[in-house]
Amino acid sequence: MSADHSDNPDKPHPDSPLSGPPSDTSRPLAWLPFPADEIDGLPDGLEYAHWDGESDYPTDPARCAFYCLPYMKNKEGVRPLPAMKNLSVVQTLTAGIDHVQPAIAELPPGVRLCNARGVHDASTAELALTLILASLRGIPGFVRAQDAGQWKQGFRPALADKSVLIVGYGSIGSAIEDRLVPFECERVLRVARSPRTTERGPVHPIDDLSRLLPEADVVVLVTPLTPATRGLAGADFLARMKDGALLVNVARGPVVDTEALLAELETGRLRAALDVTDPEPLPAGHPLWHAPGVLITPHVGGPSSAFLPRAKRLLRDQLRRFAAGEPLSHIVTTTG
Repeated sequence: MSADHSDNPDKPHPDSPLSGPPSDTSRPLAWLPFPADEIDGLPDGLEYAHWDGESDYPTDPARCAFYCLPYMKNKEGVRPLPAMKNLSVVQTLTAGIDHVQPAIAELPPGVRLCNARGVHDASTAELALTLILASLRGIPGFVRAQDAGQWKQGFRPALADKSVLIVGYGSIGSAIEDRLVPFECERVLRVARSPRTTERGPVHPIDDLSRLLPEADVVVLVTPLTPATRGLAGADFLARMKDGALLVNVARGPVVDTEALLAELETGRLRAALDVTDPEPLPAGHPLWHAPGVLITPHVGGPSSAFLPRAKRLLRDQLRRFAAGEPLSHIVTTTG
C-alpha cells in the first residue's frame, strides 16, 4: 500500500526529486531491484540505487540512466518511467515485455528496452513439463483422492509416444524440447514467427498451425503477447486440435480466448493446463476454476530458485556493457 504523505509535510512525496539521499551526480545512475552489494562484479564507473517498488524513490528518477524494473511488480515498476527524463536503458527481468511497452512509448527517443531472455528458460521449461506430466497422468485427481483417503487405480495417458507441438519456438520453447527428449515422444513439432531449420528439425511458420494442430496430442503455448498473438488460441485454433488433446499455456493469459476454451472444456473434448489466465489473477468464482479437465497454477513459471542467480548474472553483464559503451544484449526495441 502506498504511503500517505498528507499527515507529514516534511516527508517528500515519492514523485519528488527530494525523495532520496543526495548522491554523486558525476556518474551514470542505475536503479536496481537488488542491493548493489549483493551482485558481484558490478562495474565501478556507475552509481547504484536500490529500488524494489516501494512508495519512496531512492533518488530523483530524472537522474536515472539505467533502470531495471522490479520483478513481479508490474504496476509499481512502470510508475517512475514518466519521470525518467534522462533514461538510456530499461531492463526487464521478464522474457515478455507487454507490461512495460505502453509506458515505453512515452519515453524520449533512443531508450533501449532489453528483456531477460534466458533468465527464465530452465524454470519455465520445468513447469511446462510438470504441467504436461501432471495433467496426462492425472495427478490432480490423485491428490484429491488422497485428501479423501481413497485408493483409485486405473490407466492414464503417458507422454511416451505422444506428439507435442510447441507454439513459440524461442529460447524457452527450445528449453522445453530439451526436457522432452528423454520422454520418448513420438515427435516434436515447432512453430514460430520466424521459420527456420534447427539441428532437431524444421521450425514451421505460424501459417502452418491449421495443418499441424490436428497432429498434436499436446500443444504448448510459449509465445510473447503481441497484437498478432492475442487470442491466437481462439475457437478456430481449438477446434483444429485433436479430440482429447491437452493445451498447455505458459505464455500469457490473453493468448488464449478464455470463453472459447471454456466451451471446449465443458464438452470434455479438450483438457488444459494453465500457468497464466485471462483474467489474471483469476478471480474467485470464475468458471475456469471448476471447469472439467483443467489444471491451474498461479503464474509461477519464472519465480523459482533458478531466478535470482540468473537475474544477477544478466544485470552484471548488461551493466558492464553499459558502463563500457558496448552493445547491450537482448534489445527488443529502441524508442524513436
